[in-house]
Amino acid sequence: MAEVKVPELAESISEGSIAQWLKQPGDRVEKGEYVLELETDKVNVEIISDYTGTLTELLAEEGDTVQVGQSIAIVDENGTAAAAAPKAEAPKTEEVKAEPVKTEQAAPAQEAPKAETKEASSTQQVIASPAARKLAREKGIDLTQVPVVDPLGRVRVQDVEAASNAPAPVAPKQAAPAAKQAAAPVEVNDDRIEVVKMTRRRQTIAKRLVQVQSEAAMLTTFNEVDLSAVMELRSRHKDTFVKANDVKLGFMSFFTKAVIGALKKYPLLNAEIKGDHILKKNFYDIGVAVSTDEGLVVPVVRDADRKSFAEIEQNISDLAVKARNNKLGLSDLSGGTFTITNGGTFGSLLSTPILNAPQVGILGMHTIKTRPIAVGDQIENRPMMYLALSYDHRIVDGKEAVGFLVAIKDMLEDPEQLLLQG
Repeated sequence: MAEVKVPELAESISEGSIAQWLKQPGDRVEKGEYVLELETDKVNVEIISDYTGTLTELLAEEGDTVQVGQSIAIVDENGTAAAAAPKAEAPKTEEVKAEPVKTEQAAPAQEAPKAETKEASSTQQVIASPAARKLAREKGIDLTQVPVVDPLGRVRVQDVEAASNAPAPVAPKQAAPAAKQAAAPVEVNDDRIEVVKMTRRRQTIAKRLVQVQSEAAMLTTFNEVDLSAVMELRSRHKDTFVKANDVKLGFMSFFTKAVIGALKKYPLLNAEIKGDHILKKNFYDIGVAVSTDEGLVVPVVRDADRKSFAEIEQNISDLAVKARNNKLGLSDLSGGTFTITNGGTFGSLLSTPILNAPQVGILGMHTIKTRPIAVGDQIENRPMMYLALSYDHRIVDGKEAVGFLVAIKDMLEDPEQLLLQG
């Protein structure tokens, strides 16, 4: 018998939830064949079998949370000889399903040993770089008590060094498991209310949105931009652009180029806070928020400053399709130095976007509305958009934030500047 285990997915992922079993007991599986879909904080991934044989037993059910390295299924490598066995056991599976009340009553009793096992191996489950683990061993530091700055929960060498110089608060770490246990049972004595468990991705989104608002000194500033010049430019070149590049000329490439030009003028908005240090990033990986049925994801356009308008449009289009088809990889989502979100696609006139930690800036685009604007001594109807910049006031002052938005406004109202500054 061989065990199918949850493989190492990425340094930042230690667990996931089983979204769907693609194979059932009694099914023949080949080495390299997909057997289940696993939902993680970031993406859904399909797990393969490392063995050829017959799937005889599922050790975890759909919806269960499983750890990296945990055994989740049994495969009998004796091929066809075992094929008949699972079918004979099918009635047993049906009998277990026919007693949901007993299964639910037994669950609390089974949770205790799981919790003990998790606590006993907590150090192994902490996501940490090899160098950080080595340093922690040398200094005798418990990795579970090291405060983490990384938004994905990864312990780095700097975190261990900081923990060795200052005592880490223990109470919040101990309170976290208790909070999870307290939130687990939800009982509602009203048939009109439906209790739905949040997906792992939605739980992560909720946790990080609350976390960034409690840790960052977040502030939002606003401006408006006249998009007449951009719309006129798109109108003149849209047909030739599509023929030449096989992709439409949208607004996102203009805004991406304008953001890059503004970031070069105000580099602190392209930075990150690490303890009491500022990491200034001399590259421009621009995250573009994409709405999916399971929540908002932010895939990243890498080295956007080196890409043409067509390459940016194609990248964004490809990432949006992958996001909506649940095909994004971890590499598509990791990193990012600044984020653009466009609530205008849903009709939003004005909003205050929340930072995508550890980034310190996010630009909110909104719907375009034709409004009467004073142009010299005349009143003209112009396509106007409100812009919102949320920023971390810990390292970005109001002067820089306002200047950043004004720079974007100026470049979009004179898009020829984008060729020089974006």
